[in-house]
Amino acid sequence: MLRRFALLTVAALWMPVAVAQDLNYGEGEFVANFDIDSAHTVDGTNYKISASGEAGPYGRVWLSYEFTDKLGLGDAGEFTGHAWTQNGEAFATATLQGVYRRKGTIFEMYSLDMVSNGVINIVSGEADFVAKTFTFKVSELK
Repeated sequence: MLRRFALLTVAALWMPVAVAQDLNYGEGEFVANFDIDSAHTVDGTNYKISASGEAGPYGRVWLSYEFTDKLGLGDAGEFTGHAWTQNGEAFATATLQGVYRRKGTIFEMYSLDMVSNGVINIVSGEADFVAKTFTFKVSELK
């Protein structure tokens, strides 16, 4: 009985390690800087934000987000959005989805974005609604 308990304990402790997956940042990480162009709400709960700026190899980028709080957490929630890019004659679109949480006056954002060229980008950064800026670290997910 003691042996069985010991084996079950070891298995239970090892299981989370065995099935865990790491998110690997790829090479070519870059910083993307955006200015918030507009923000509005129609219900006082969900907010729509538009921004534009420069994002490394993607060139000029236009973003649109919808921030929601489906769990009613108050200082945290989720977002979805779309991006459209142009770098010279190269165009791309992307779907954006992630989570946010408020830390003082800054909102931290974490996102996995699917780009029309098949790349999945992992994104982390900050939204500063007082300064009207988004700043993101972006890397291809490997």
